[in-house]
Amino acid sequence: MKRKVAQDLPEHFGVVEWFRPGEFERVERVLADLTRIGAERIRTGISWADWYAPGGREWFHWLVPRLAARVELLPCVLYTPPSIAVEPKTSSPPVRPKDYADFIDVLITELGDHFQYIELWNEPNNLSEWDWTLDPHWTAFGEMIGCAAHWAKVRGKKTVLGGMSPIDGHWLCRMFDLGVMEFIDVVGIHGFPDIFDYTWKGWPRNVQPVREVLNSRGSACEIWVTEAGFSTWQHDQHKQLKVFLEFLEAPAGRIYWYGIDDLDPSLAAVDRFHLDEREYFFGLREAKGTPKLLYRLLENGGVRAVRRIAALPGISESPADRATLITGGAGFIGTNLAARLLREGERVILYDNLSRPGAEKNLLWLQDQYGDRVETVVADIRNPLELEKAVARARHVIHCAAQVAVTTSLAEPARDFSINAGGVINLLEAIRKAKEPPTLLFTSTNKVYGGIDGFRLQRTRSRYEPVDEVLRKYGLSEKTPLDFLSPYGCSKGCADQYVLDYARSFGIQAAVFRMSCIYGPHQFGTEDQGWVAHFVSQTLKNRAITIYGDGCQIRDLLFVEDLVDAMLAARGMMPLLAGQAFNIGGGPDRCVSLIELLELLRSLHGALPRLCHEEWRTGDQRYYASDTRKFSRITGWAPRHGVREGVTALYDWLHEALHIRKPAVTGYRPAGYSTTAEAT
Repeated sequence: MKRKVAQDLPEHFGVVEWFRPGEFERVERVLADLTRIGAERIRTGISWADWYAPGGREWFHWLVPRLAARVELLPCVLYTPPSIAVEPKTSSPPVRPKDYADFIDVLITELGDHFQYIELWNEPNNLSEWDWTLDPHWTAFGEMIGCAAHWAKVRGKKTVLGGMSPIDGHWLCRMFDLGVMEFIDVVGIHGFPDIFDYTWKGWPRNVQPVREVLNSRGSACEIWVTEAGFSTWQHDQHKQLKVFLEFLEAPAGRIYWYGIDDLDPSLAAVDRFHLDEREYFFGLREAKGTPKLLYRLLENGGVRAVRRIAALPGISESPADRATLITGGAGFIGTNLAARLLREGERVILYDNLSRPGAEKNLLWLQDQYGDRVETVVADIRNPLELEKAVARARHVIHCAAQVAVTTSLAEPARDFSINAGGVINLLEAIRKAKEPPTLLFTSTNKVYGGIDGFRLQRTRSRYEPVDEVLRKYGLSEKTPLDFLSPYGCSKGCADQYVLDYARSFGIQAAVFRMSCIYGPHQFGTEDQGWVAHFVSQTLKNRAITIYGDGCQIRDLLFVEDLVDAMLAARGMMPLLAGQAFNIGGGPDRCVSLIELLELLRSLHGALPRLCHEEWRTGDQRYYASDTRKFSRITGWAPRHGVREGVTALYDWLHEALHIRKPAVTGYRPAGYSTTAEAT
């Protein structure tokens, strides 16, 4: 695989990743990841204990050559076999310190062609890695490492003293006193700013005492950062960017970032099973494989992209200059709403964790277009402290941040609840506590009505329609019984009801939009959410589209500019709307089925990609159209854009955004396309 972006990365950039015996597929994926993010080195553990376990030797005979064939390898040799330890655990000193040197000799003999440097132990001043209570004066460690380093030098290798964590000049002096440093080429240090290193002073000041000790002893040893990282256990992926950028500037010969993957939550960390949650979230990827923000930026724009996001101007400190706060402000709806407000001269605070691919592009576009009128808070709605700061600066809040896919909610219901329900509670509490509480508009969903199977449907050639004439003419009103089907429906419905209750119980000026299918520019749709944009992008890319069910299910489509009109109307009339929920969508006049939308795309593009068919999904409604009369009566709002006009605008925008050439299509009229959809 050709490396995409490397020109702006330090020459000595590497990654730390630990592999368990048998993780063949993960090794291959990590190697591909290293190529994508532009890393050319890897530091990994060679477990002395695992080597002598069944299958261990064979594993390392596969692992070491495989890694070294793709990147420069730094093996870190650690973990005492319990059977030969003072106490039966891997952090214990061996009964005979020379046994470690003998193993280093075996390793170099069998696999030494694949590495130049060899690291001797890991975090030796960390009780979890070396039980210094069994070796209080470090004499056993000094003998063990000194012998191993001497023999490694005899065998032609350069040696790295296992990285200190924390950095400790006194401990390093002890290594000199024990004679270890005579055979050491590199001193390793570790750093975990604001995670384990609570008094972090920056890399220059942390490297300085190590350099002073080396200079005072007349040592020519290099200093490497053999491990550094930042845990996102508190959902702070933005802070990970900043720590990474500081790490790149560390005054060290080489630097290694920890790591590619979050630790599998089913496994025990060094400090035992979930004793310390910080241990589980150091990766550039989540344990389930989803790339975090830092990974996406490195892959798609390199360090330049990381620097740009990290440097975005934050929130203004001026309490007098209150703005409209949009949570999820770099998402599809948030971006369109922000652009409208900014065009009209307002100040906007965008609050977004940038977890959704494409959000960073939207954010940078807004920044380029509107400059310092855009204030940004890159944070998660599960962070109540950051929310409170943003709310304190807000005159109005429009809450768009959410986990948005039914399928994701089925796979991860607890996460779905923590974002959609827990995040809303954080926001409501921040508003309730504010000195001048802002208004709130909450974007809910028609999924709070569940499967909606309490009325009869008739199927025509391309769509389902209600038998009841009134329902067919006006759609479903707010009187439709709530039925929270699917975890997504439950979490959004729970939040929906909390917003209404806070309005009634605490006097917050808050209202709810139960929205149907919204679509338009700045939407990078997926199969799970934003299906109109997904169909359009798949058509442009000529990639297969999956139809769940029979394709005749009906949705009312609302172009995003019409939604923005409704949001601004609600914001302006909030005292009158507070404590109420409103169905917002295109209504029966803007209904299309999946089949009808595909035919519209055929008319725009000239052809469709391959269609696949799957069974109905949980929570799929066969018919939904919003009855918007309640909101329209109060505000006078009505949609302005028809389906053909809106879908064409989305098609044109995605064509430009995806850099895909459109085919020339003239004079084509799709066979069987619904006259209802076309007329609107």
